[in-house]
Amino acid sequence: MTEILIILLFTLTIILWIWALIDIYKSHFKNGIFKIIWFIAVIIFPILGSMIYFQFKNKMTSRQRRKFEPNFRNQ
Repeated sequence: MTEILIILLFTLTIILWIWALIDIYKSHFKNGIFKIIWFIAVIIFPILGSMIYFQFKNKMTSRQRRKFEPNFRNQ
């Protein structure tokens, strides 16, 4: 039972780590240096770095708003 729990926690840690690295790569940061800093922090501190990144990423990333321009005119 303990071995299964350890394997499960290890697997979840790896998934969180990979997810954070992919998210950092795809995110649009307000300042380009933040991407490098977060990438290094998550690689050096996989668990803690990933958790802190997901807590603060919305404050550091810029969201590209989608334009909603419906065309309701009858043609």
